[in-house]
Order: sequence, then structure tokens, then C-alpha cells
Amino acid sequence: MNQASERNWARNYRYAAPIVHPTSIDEVQELVAAASQVRALGSRHSFNAIADSPGILLALGRVDDAIVIDPAAMSVTVSGGTTYGTLAVELERQGYALHNLASLPHISVAGAIATGTHGSGDQNGSLATAVTALEIVTGSGALLRVSRASTPDFAGMVVALGALGIVTRVTLDIQPAFDVRQFVYENLPWTSVLENFDAVMNSAYSVSLFTDWQGESADQAWVKSRNDDFAGESEFFGGAPATKGRHPLPNISAVNCTEQLGVAGPWSERLAHFRMAFTPSNGEELQSEYHVPREHAVAAIEAMRTLSDRIAPLLLVSEVRSIAADDLWLSPNFERAGVALHFTWKPEQAAVEALLPALEAALAPFAVRPHWGKLFQMDAATLATSFPRLDDFRALADRLDPAGKFRNDFLERTVFAR
Repeated sequence: MNQASERNWARNYRYAAPIVHPTSIDEVQELVAAASQVRALGSRHSFNAIADSPGILLALGRVDDAIVIDPAAMSVTVSGGTTYGTLAVELERQGYALHNLASLPHISVAGAIATGTHGSGDQNGSLATAVTALEIVTGSGALLRVSRASTPDFAGMVVALGALGIVTRVTLDIQPAFDVRQFVYENLPWTSVLENFDAVMNSAYSVSLFTDWQGESADQAWVKSRNDDFAGESEFFGGAPATKGRHPLPNISAVNCTEQLGVAGPWSERLAHFRMAFTPSNGEELQSEYHVPREHAVAAIEAMRTLSDRIAPLLLVSEVRSIAADDLWLSPNFERAGVALHFTWKPEQAAVEALLPALEAALAPFAVRPHWGKLFQMDAATLATSFPRLDDFRALADRLDPAGKFRNDFLERTVFAR
């Protein structure tokens, strides 16, 4: 057990709980059964207190690193502590792929799906939509196996915020490997982007817009093409093609970014924005992200532009992405196609947290939902109006964790407070 205080990936949060590194599922079961309060700790890429516990934290990076592919079922089963980067390399080696990746491949599988983390693409659901089965250690230390095919309320168990137990194994849908080409365009006029927003976001397999919300142009569009659904054009909705590799931030080397300029390469080396071999930043940023229904995307973007004078002084960069609808109860995209407005902030937490209520108020008319692992101020009463299955999730948690062993102050404030 590590008794020393440790911090998250961005170093803006210090965990109160000691961290334990079990080496087997049996040990996880024993630790959970003996603990009064316990939670899992993944790759520490949450920017709030969601992963902490008043008891102990279990880091699963040393537990059962086998990656088991089932070609007949077209699925792969991995430890919850496995990172997407590690999984992607092995899948590509054996000729398989996931449907998408988040911006960073460094994040753990269980942590990413528990918080509704996603990539981009009109037809692409969040990473959690690939989950077909879970193995969960419940409060008694028992091993519970649930699946999309046979478990009632499975849709409430995937994006579950760690509130139902410790996820030790995850089974995901896979598909044959494919190549991707990535193009970057610069200085897209907002008038063109917003007048043609659906066409912009649907122009390729995955599209991301980067902006600082100032001026009359979006700074960059990253367009990821699968099967030549986008062949690369001389202009993109008024934006000019980049002539060299770009980083989302101005004047930063693209060395840690995935390859661009339309060079074809494996999905595992293109769908994420950053390469697994590099850590793009550590301790230099904060993050928030808000999701709105697709039909409100343009209005929500315009609302953020009107706040640019307040946002820009604290901002490193923002990203706009689209995500397909899903049926996962606590997913930001539950029963609606969504657009995510992501904010990468300077490490000025007090100022950022003071600004968030203004952002949330501006987005409130658009049925806004936050990313669970990033900084936000909305409480359970507000979130209950945005997540129609929140009461059902509370009932599910009461049934699977009647003692509240997996809860913490963050969950009490954002989910369980009534």
C-alpha cells in the first residue's frame, strides 16, 4: 500500500485515499470484501474527485494483463486497467480494430468507459458503446459477470462512474483493422462552419474543430478519413490545408501528434490525436467538457463565442466533436446524437471554477450534460433534469451496493443527493 499522498495526471487533485496495487483478481476480491470504502483508480486522467475514496483506492494496472481475442464473436476481453494504447497495438498486430479512440491513447479502458469518454464522428458512439460484457467485483467481494445479451439493466452498468463495483475485465466489440488518413485545415470561417455544420461534421469518419473562441475563424479542423470517405481537398469549408504537421495549440511542435498530411496508416496510429509514445502534457492543464444535443450545437457554439472575452484568458484550446446517440443511462449521449464542447484550461483552477457557472448557465437552455471526469459545477438536482434515467441508476446502485461501499463525496453531490 502506498501511504504517501499522490496526485492525478494533471496534478490538480491530490487523492485522500491510500493506493493499493493488487496483482490478481483474487486479491482485488479480498481487498474489496475487507474494505469499508473502496474505489478503482485508473490512469488518473480525471480532473475532479470522481476517482477518490474515503477508504482505499485499487489501481489495477498490475492485474491480469492478458488480451484475449475471440475471432468468432469479434470481441476482445482485457483487464480494466489496460490502456487503450496497449490494446490498440495488440489488436492491430492481429488484424483487428476498435471503432474509435479518444484523443489520448494513454487512458485505461475501465476508467474511460465508466465516465463516457469518446472520440469523434457522427456515426461513432462513445468508447462505452463497444462494451458487450463486464466482470465486476461487488461490495461483498463476489465476482459478478454481466453482458449486453443477457443482463437486464446492462445499459445502466457501463457508464457507471465506478459506483457499482470494481470492473476487473471488459469485453469489447472489435472489427477488421482499417487504415485512416488524417488531414488538417486551418482558419475556417465561422460563418461557413455554422451555416454548414452538419456537412462539416459528417464530411469524414471523424472530424474535430479546434478554436480559442476568438475572432471570426475556427483555428483548425482535423479530418480523419476511413476508406477514403474524405480524399483531401484543396479547401475545407473555407479553410486551407496545413502544409506541415500541426499541434492543436499554436507554436507547439507536432512531434507528439499522430501523423497528418493525408498519409495513410493504421487506425491505431491515427484515430487518437496524440501518439502513445509521448505524453502530450502533464501538470500543465485542466479540462472541462459539455455535451449538447446535435440540434442545439450551432446555438451552443454561438453562446460560447459571446463569452470569448471571459473564456480566452484562461484557455489553452477548445475542441468541438460529434458523437452518435446511445442507450447507456448516464452517457452524455443517452438517446441523442450530441456535440461535445471541450475546454483545455490553463492551470488556474480557482479562476476556471469561478467561470464554470457562467458557461453552464449559457448552455443550460440546450439540455447540457457534463463529461463526468472533468471539471463542472452542476449538482445532482440539476443533472436529474438532464439524465432521464438517473433515478433508475440510483435504484440500481442501491441494489448492487446497498452499503454504499463504492460511493464518495463527488458521487453524493452529483448523483445520489436527493
